[in-house]
Amino acid sequence: MTTTLKQRLQNDLTSAIKERDELRSATLRLTLSAITKEEVAGKTARELSDDEVLKVITREAKKRREAADAFEQGGRAESAERERAEGKVLEAYLPQQLSADELAALVAQAVKEAAADGAEGPRAMGAVMKIVNPRIAGRAEGGKVAAEVKKQLGS
Repeated sequence: MTTTLKQRLQNDLTSAIKERDELRSATLRLTLSAITKEEVAGKTARELSDDEVLKVITREAKKRREAADAFEQGGRAESAERERAEGKVLEAYLPQQLSADELAALVAQAVKEAAADGAEGPRAMGAVMKIVNPRIAGRAEGGKVAAEVKKQLGS
């Protein structure tokens, strides 16, 4: 039987606690609590799929990056460093991020497809995003994807 991503997080948390790795255990605890919160949100409690767990981990990693930037701007280097370290722990559970060239190639392909369907210029943004988002699926941050689409559409 294959282990789910959530089970892998729980197993890694257990080993981090045994190894007395405070950073990893704290980060994994927070991530697992975010997953649990997501599971009980709504009218009925449910088990999240691996894709949904991946989205939660992606969101948590983004929070760490944003917090690190905010701490850096506020002159709190130690806190920024801690947030970056937590982000690195979470990155181990995310798929390999796309390089700028790979992202540009995927967006270029999506722009061609959107143009073939009659969507061109800055107004094609929505159509292109609709094509490219499923292909990227967590391998690039939404803001970077949108910036690349805007750049290639010339808006």
